[in-house]
Amino acid sequence: MKTIVVISDTHGNMRKLETLNGIFSEADYIIHLGDTSGDGSKIRAEFPDKTVLINGNCDLVKLGEDETVLEIEGVKIFATHGHLYSAKTTLKRLADRAKELNCKIALYGHTHCAREDEFDGVTLINPGNMSRYSQNSYCYMVINGGKAVSKIVTLPN
Repeated sequence: MKTIVVISDTHGNMRKLETLNGIFSEADYIIHLGDTSGDGSKIRAEFPDKTVLINGNCDLVKLGEDETVLEIEGVKIFATHGHLYSAKTTLKRLADRAKELNCKIALYGHTHCAREDEFDGVTLINPGNMSRYSQNSYCYMVINGGKAVSKIVTLPN
């Protein structure tokens, strides 16, 4: 069994991110889906062996890849920020790319809206955002025996 914390669009809000340090330390993986404003490097410095960083459209300094595929406990996961797939207007391109890569799950950010959808056999998950100016949320995922269960967790303001 593996646990994953998925965050996105933190935009430099280290104060809120620090409230997740206990969850980060217990998780097997931390996936940051972009727009880190550099805070991704601080997460990676503290948790170097389990942090995956994805570049977002606001990331002037590229800390990671534009997209990646992870295989965890037999589940293939596609991770990207979302802007390269027009995630604000459609999820089809994102789902198509995940299917092309044989992934059952696609993780994306960019829209700042937490949601989980099924599209053409792909589970699409947006953890929301951790910025200063809106409701904050993240995704907590457990993968075991080839199955994934996810929960969007909303944080108090």
